[in-house]
Amino acid sequence: MLELIKKIREKTGAGIVMVKQALEEAKGNEEKAIEILRKKGQAKAVKKSDREAKEGVVVSYIHSNNKVGAIVKLYCETDFVARNSEFQELAKDIAMHIVAMNPKFLRSEDVAQELVEKEKEIWTEQLKSENKPEAIMEKIMAGKEKKFREENALLSQPFVKEQEITVGDLIAEKIGKIGENIQVGEFVRYEL
Repeated sequence: MLELIKKIREKTGAGIVMVKQALEEAKGNEEKAIEILRKKGQAKAVKKSDREAKEGVVVSYIHSNNKVGAIVKLYCETDFVARNSEFQELAKDIAMHIVAMNPKFLRSEDVAQELVEKEKEIWTEQLKSENKPEAIMEKIMAGKEKKFREENALLSQPFVKEQEITVGDLIAEKIGKIGENIQVGEFVRYEL
């Protein structure tokens, strides 16, 4: 049991008491316990999202080939947290993710409508060539638009180091652990 608690703590960063409670709730199931801890982190993140985040760091990441890099502003509430190594590591991970996955927007709702319209034209032609019925085409188009928006938005992309969670989920976990509101500000990706 102690080994399992230690293992889950390393994966999630949650405190011993929280891990024990999650394990009890999950009846000893490691996967379920981690899921419970993630949900608690999400709930904390929602509570803290109203708080102002004016401190933070600007972090850069340059890929080993020196041909692509990113700069990210990551905000938090206090200078104390901005100097915290875990917060800075999160900023570096986000910058690395931006280099790898090339998001164009922060949130899926920020994706430019013109881009979506261009894609819709292509999808429509594809579906017409497949002779899909009109009623099914609408559902397919809605699904394609949702997926397109998520793939082009940083917060909804699967995190490059841990594909089971999104970047937004990762930030929510850190908010739960660190105890402060954390927000991604601007980000830029450069490539030769």
